[in-house]
Amino acid sequence: MTLLRARGLARAFGGVRAVNGVDLDISATGVQALIGPNGAGKSTLVGLLSGRIAADAGTIEFDGRDITRLPAHARVRLGIAYTFQVTSIYPRLSTADNVALAVQHRARDVGGAARRALARVGLEPYAHERAGALSYGHQRLLEFAMGLALEPRLLILDEPTQGLAAGEIAGFSALVREVARTASVLLIEHNIAVVMDLADRITVLESGRVLASGTPDAIRADPAVQAAYLGA
Repeated sequence: MTLLRARGLARAFGGVRAVNGVDLDISATGVQALIGPNGAGKSTLVGLLSGRIAADAGTIEFDGRDITRLPAHARVRLGIAYTFQVTSIYPRLSTADNVALAVQHRARDVGGAARRALARVGLEPYAHERAGALSYGHQRLLEFAMGLALEPRLLILDEPTQGLAAGEIAGFSALVREVARTASVLLIEHNIAVVMDLADRITVLESGRVLASGTPDAIRADPAVQAAYLGA
């Protein structure tokens, strides 16, 4: 079943078309990856999907509802959560308080929701530590916990493994697989090994357009993708 359907999405900045007529379908469960070279339009596209950037043209439907003009906070209420490419936490607050702030308008038991989310990512022992004192890898996991606490139907992860050690990436991948059993994950990621390991389907962007879309095996074998991005 298709959870999110985008058609003809476009956005320009100063005459430069960052996203140019993109169609995208995201299933209700599983992992869909979005890849492409720097400047391909990936971050702009996820900004359009999450409501942080307004579209110049095109439509976005979520579970059959037109959300094209809905602001980001309204999309969060519908079940779309987005973690940023650059870590976005409140460094002076405790780890638990960061998660509590993320769910304060969504959960009846804010403290319980925060504890459960921290436990899922292995950060429960750090609940009372100042978030800014956490290692970079733990800060990335904290932001993941903030997204999970919202119990999203679609979780958008923008460069989540950036700066993580190999062991941390393995733990992250296990978490994504768990989430994808009951929800949808849109993964924007430069680490191709992670993408090929996790994704059920991959969409490749180039110059704001969809270059290719398909299974990992199909994308790996696509000559146009090899020439534009994979370099093999």
